[in-house]
Amino acid sequence: MGKFYAVKKGRKTGIFTTWAECQKQVSGFPKAEFKSFISKQEADDWLKEIKSSNENRRKSYSVIVYTDGGSRNHGNKKGEHVKKNDKAAWAYLIKYQGSIISDTDGEYGSTNNRMEIMALKKALLDLKQRELQNEKILVVLDSKYVLDAITKRWLQSWEKNGWKTSAGTGVKNKELWMEISRLLPEFPNLDYQWTKGHANDEGNNLVDELLNKTMDQMD
Repeated sequence: MGKFYAVKKGRKTGIFTTWAECQKQVSGFPKAEFKSFISKQEADDWLKEIKSSNENRRKSYSVIVYTDGGSRNHGNKKGEHVKKNDKAAWAYLIKYQGSIISDTDGEYGSTNNRMEIMALKKALLDLKQRELQNEKILVVLDSKYVLDAITKRWLQSWEKNGWKTSAGTGVKNKELWMEISRLLPEFPNLDYQWTKGHANDEGNNLVDELLNKTMDQMD
């Protein structure tokens, strides 16, 4: 009996019956995740494990928010800089009582990190406008940069230090972080969940698709 190859992160995800098929999806793919099993059921269970855990947790929230940012520039690589005509965009999606609300927009010359913060800011403003700030809200995002700044309390430290890092340098994207810092206290029941980008999270894939469509339509 042959093996079954489950690809959790690759060019295509799913279950493949030959190593050659699996290799096409994972070879050279950044941080690819895959595993072989002796039965299709085991492979399927492995793929569903994280998805099921995330879905169960999300059921306890009345509002689910997905945010994402992206850019087509070199601004996040050491020694390289963002060009004025490089495209960047943000997007968010809100699920509430069966309704789906989304928005996206783009700008030129911005980094991926700036767009990630912008997506969260825009989502919080939308929630506030709809008077949903007191609901039990879960924000799902793939940006460790944004998540760590909030959950590890870097944001409070930056503010206390006059918007300087522990190394004494100015905080990048300061004006956006200041707005986030002002907004967060208005959301008493806000929680966060990290998800892998470009993987099996439907909501994350949707916001990624939205922001890429925005960049595609930019002149």
